[in-house]
Amino acid sequence: MRRVALIVGAGDATGGALARRFAREGMVVAIARRARHADKLQALAASINASGGAAHAMPVDARVESDVVDLVRRCEELGELELVVHNIGANVRFSAHETTERVFRKVWELACLSAFLVGREGSKPMAQRGRGTLIFTGATASVRGASHFSAFSAGMAGKRALSQSLASELGPKGVHVAHVVVDGAIETPFVRGLMGDDAFEAAKAAGGLLAPEAIADTYLHLHQQSRTAWTHELDLRPASEAPWWSPRAKV
Repeated sequence: MRRVALIVGAGDATGGALARRFAREGMVVAIARRARHADKLQALAASINASGGAAHAMPVDARVESDVVDLVRRCEELGELELVVHNIGANVRFSAHETTERVFRKVWELACLSAFLVGREGSKPMAQRGRGTLIFTGATASVRGASHFSAFSAGMAGKRALSQSLASELGPKGVHVAHVVVDGAIETPFVRGLMGDDAFEAAKAAGGLLAPEAIADTYLHLHQQSRTAWTHELDLRPASEAPWWSPRAKV
């Protein structure tokens, strides 16, 4: 039976690196993202397939219960789902007074509600088989709220609490639940755009950016851990912190 890995939130950086890394391990990779990004999903799947892996693009709105139920059903048709990653963030920066109800609700739906739906549905077949891994991608905001990030902090802290609850409930059923705090800026075109080319290259040279491929290696290690010594939470940070992104900096 083929092993299936599902990445919900398969973007151009970390999600794509996860998909490629899991495919190299021989897993069939299901990559999911909202339908408006279908072209990028298809391109990522085509790239993995062209390099000898097996990938399937599955557009989905992870905030919609019926969509997530159907997503997991389609994954189980490919083989046995054994690894699920919720990699959706919703990083927005507004003062509390500028944060509308709509913004707060949308961020919570993206970061927390979708995590619950993916975690609940994705863990069902794994718990039935008594094995599998469920990983939630967190952020600095998961553990520490910063000025101007009230919506993001609330959503990501909720995701962290969800992961803790699921770890207690699903661990005895053989499902390894882990939460990864990505405590730093990731080496992506988006971050380059925020920093500018010169600052980006300087931060990269100084070890101030997280490489998506290195993050993917860590996720694979979590999946491969012995059940006698599971890690529930770990944080990843670059060797040299870049002060422009740090919530500990004055912004």
